[in-house]
Amino acid sequence: MNFSRGAIAVALALLVVVAGCAGTPNATADGERGGTQTTGESAFQFETPSNATNATAAGPNGTLEVHYINVGQSSSTLLVAPNNETLLIDTGDWRDDGRDVLRYLRAQNVTRIDHLVTSHADADHIGGHAAVIDYYETEAEGVGAVYDPGIASSSQTYGRYLDAVERHDVTLYRAGANDSIPFGNVSTRVLAPPDEPLAGGQRNENSLVLAVEHGGHEFLFPGDGETEAESYLVERYGSALSATALSAGHHGSRSSTSDAFLNATAPRVVVVSSAYDSQYGHPHEETLRRLANRSIPTYWTATHGDVVLTSDGRNLTVSTQRAAPTNASRLRSVPAIGPDANETVTVRETFVVTNDSEANESAVNESTPNGTQTPERRTVAPTPTATATPTATATPTPSPPPAEGTLSLVRVHADASGDEWDNLDDEYLVFENTGDAALDLSGWTVSDEAGHTYRFADGFTLDVGASVTLRTGTGADTATDRYWGSEAPVWNNGGDTVTVTTAEGEVVVEETYS
Repeated sequence: MNFSRGAIAVALALLVVVAGCAGTPNATADGERGGTQTTGESAFQFETPSNATNATAAGPNGTLEVHYINVGQSSSTLLVAPNNETLLIDTGDWRDDGRDVLRYLRAQNVTRIDHLVTSHADADHIGGHAAVIDYYETEAEGVGAVYDPGIASSSQTYGRYLDAVERHDVTLYRAGANDSIPFGNVSTRVLAPPDEPLAGGQRNENSLVLAVEHGGHEFLFPGDGETEAESYLVERYGSALSATALSAGHHGSRSSTSDAFLNATAPRVVVVSSAYDSQYGHPHEETLRRLANRSIPTYWTATHGDVVLTSDGRNLTVSTQRAAPTNASRLRSVPAIGPDANETVTVRETFVVTNDSEANESAVNESTPNGTQTPERRTVAPTPTATATPTATATPTPSPPPAEGTLSLVRVHADASGDEWDNLDDEYLVFENTGDAALDLSGWTVSDEAGHTYRFADGFTLDVGASVTLRTGTGADTATDRYWGSEAPVWNNGGDTVTVTTAEGEVVVEETYS
């Protein structure tokens, strides 16, 4: 069943699949990444299709590669299975429109994306989806299937992504806890989100969480999951979350990678994906302290560049573009490396699995912390067929949460050009409504660490996708620019904390920059 962008929320809620591209199994040429094509049209699968497989002939090196691509303040991760099948998690920020990711994929000779995984619908994770789908469907060997957690967004970026799916008739699946993805001969399980959305359906908290196991190594990708998502994972899976390599949640935000989550995952390596000068202050110092206190080697794409982990099932090597400190407390002690750097990656460190294969068999899909068996694992995969098209099915799910506005701090410009005392209007903050409904900011306040406070006027509303610039100086307020009216600079150039509080006293934004 095909559907338009306007029907996406309903379609995802009903777990309906967009038809996939027709084709036949296609052998991969030597040196090319991208494996078996899929055929036909299929409904969302709750059980493993009888003719589906989760393993194909392994490549000559028998290795799994995990590429954490340096895409600035966003994330994108490429996995290449031993048979050269590919899985891409997220595609970077909307401002880049897939440019950095596509450049990297072409440099890696990736000719096909077998599995494109959407961790969640925020524009800094799906920014390149449309460009990637368009490129691979028109200039390369296609996209096998797309996997989405099913929490929709009203952003233009999300709309372009869905338009590309529909335009090229790419198979789209809603995936959640207990599903698995048939990625080469590598065990790939979906741990979250659960069927009942967390935190009232907030996108971050309902990120699609992947656990990928290769031999004795497990790689965990929690998306932008925060407090409730991590609590769910710890309660649901406990020590079975144990991972050799962990992608830091929400770009290293203080609201993720908690002590409890680190205790359960016990990672030997952590990779943080964010910009060096992140407007959100990512990674936050609280997260870095937690990692440093555990002496976990931490790699940051902003200082190490592209980070590539390579597993042969026993040995795990870490390669980066630049040599930089891995002590989390010293990540900011060296200069940044940009996404466009041409430096090649070099091996920096090697880990050897310490537990045997039998111990690894007690993985997340086998048991829960209390020893009870988990629900049956579901495989999310197209069902190849050369006969009539199966009828799409619909399965009831909880009703989507009501639309709500979300205020996000998207830019801090603390260092005005020239003499900032004479150019106060060039010191500003930019806020955006990244939610799904208009946001009434009447009586909301913005404050700094010193207690300087600005109050939004009654009746000021920010529409969906709209932004407002709060300038320190004096001027005539408009729908897009508001003026603090201060006679002196407010925001410290060396770092400060931006706090936004509702008229009822609820803190909705608290971001530290440096």
